[in-house]
Amino acid sequence: MNLICTQCPRGCRLTVEEGRVEGNACPRGRDFGLQEAQAPMREVSSTVAVSGGVHPVCPVKTAAPVPKHLQKEVVRALQALTVPAPLSVGQKVLENVCSTGVAVVATRAMAKREQPPQ
Repeated sequence: MNLICTQCPRGCRLTVEEGRVEGNACPRGRDFGLQEAQAPMREVSSTVAVSGGVHPVCPVKTAAPVPKHLQKEVVRALQALTVPAPLSVGQKVLENVCSTGVAVVATRAMAKREQPPQ
C-alpha cells in the first residue's frame, strides 16, 4: 500500500507492507502508515442547524477521529441535528456520535439572537 503521510509538513511517501512502513522521516509517519493500513480514521467537519442563533448553522467537528467507513453516517447524523443557541467553542453538541464514543463539538461561538422589541 502506498500512502502520503499527512502527520507533518514533509508529506513523506510511505510504503506499507506486512506491518512494516518504509519512507517515513519521523516516528509519526510509521504510526500513521500502520493505522491507515489496519483501520483508517478521519476527523469529520460539518455544520449543524441552530435554533435561535444569530446564524442558521454552526460549524462543528468530531473531537477525535472516527472510523473512515462511518464518515457518511456521521454527516447524516449531524444533518438531522438542531441545537439551541447560545453555543461556545468546544461545547459538545452530540455525545457518542454513531456509537463511536466520540463527541462532536462546536468550532465557533454562536450567540443567541435577540428578539426585536414589540
